[in-house]
Amino acid sequence: MKKYKVGYTVGVFDLFHVGHLNLLERCKAMCDVLIVGVCDDAYVRDVKHKEPVIPEDERKRIVEALKCVDQAYIVDFKVTDDKMLAYERFHFDVLFSGDDWKGSERYLRTEQQFKPYGVAIEYLPYTKGISTSDLKMKMK
Repeated sequence: MKKYKVGYTVGVFDLFHVGHLNLLERCKAMCDVLIVGVCDDAYVRDVKHKEPVIPEDERKRIVEALKCVDQAYIVDFKVTDDKMLAYERFHFDVLFSGDDWKGSERYLRTEQQFKPYGVAIEYLPYTKGISTSDLKMKMK
């Protein structure tokens, strides 16, 4: 049996690459049901200050086609930014996040918010040597 029943992670997943796949496979290895939030195009433009290469509907379709993903949803800034809103919407028992967030003020606050609900946060490493930004640079 897996460690968690329902897991949740969120990302842009633009120019889908092996780092994205590694992350999602690691998440799925730890839960029975993996729900993935795909950041909407407005989030990418307004928060990341980048133009998405692949439109949100297509990014969602790519993510939900993976055998390691059980459900995928397009999520807006509010749900992406406020993990309690994500919890209220998806009812997960573990949030998966990149290990670069561990110990940050934002995630220390999220850990405290999740405690009364018994929700864990698992911090996972990024795949070294690949990123969407790197791919964009190589294409230029």
